[in-house]
Amino acid sequence: MTRILGIDPGSQRTGVGIIDVDGAGKTTHVFHGPLDLLADPAAKTDFPRRLKLLLEGLSGIIDAHRPDEVAIEQVFMARNPDSALKLGQARGAALCAVVMRDLPVHEYAAKEIKLALVGKGGADKVQVQHMVGVMLNLKGKLQADAADALAVAITHAHVRASAKRLGVNVREAWSRK
Repeated sequence: MTRILGIDPGSQRTGVGIIDVDGAGKTTHVFHGPLDLLADPAAKTDFPRRLKLLLEGLSGIIDAHRPDEVAIEQVFMARNPDSALKLGQARGAALCAVVMRDLPVHEYAAKEIKLALVGKGGADKVQVQHMVGVMLNLKGKLQADAADALAVAITHAHVRASAKRLGVNVREAWSRK
C-alpha cells in the first residue's frame, strides 16, 4: 500500500488530498480538505504569516497521515504577476514542508491532471470535481481546492501504475520526450 499526498497550492487556500493505492492500483480516499490561510484575521494583511500557516498546517497533516509520496500541481502563469509570485511562494512553502521530511515529490501541470482524470486537458473544475467524486466514491459536492488536490494524487497514482506496467520510472512514464 502506498499513501499519496496531493497538494493544490494557493496563497489564500491550499487544497490537500490523501489517497491510498494498493498493488493492483485501486485507490481509496483517506483525507481531504482546504487549508484556509485567511481564517486567521491577521493573515489577511500579513502574507508572510499565511506562508507560516501553510507550512505549519501542511506539516501537521503530513505528520498525522504519514504519506509515502507527494504529488503537487505546478504553477501556471497567471495574468497578474503579483498573483503568480504569491502562488509561487505558497508552492515553495508547501514544498518545504514536504522536502524537510525527505518525501519524494512529483509535479504535474494542470492540463496533465485534467487529461488524466477527465480525458481532456481543457476540462473545467466541475468536471474534475465530479470525476474525483466518482473515482473515490465520495458523496456530495467537494470543496474545489480539496478536489483539485485529490485529482493531483489520483493522477500520480495512474502515472505510477503505468510506469510499473512499462517497467520505467515515474518521470519517464509521463514524459513524451
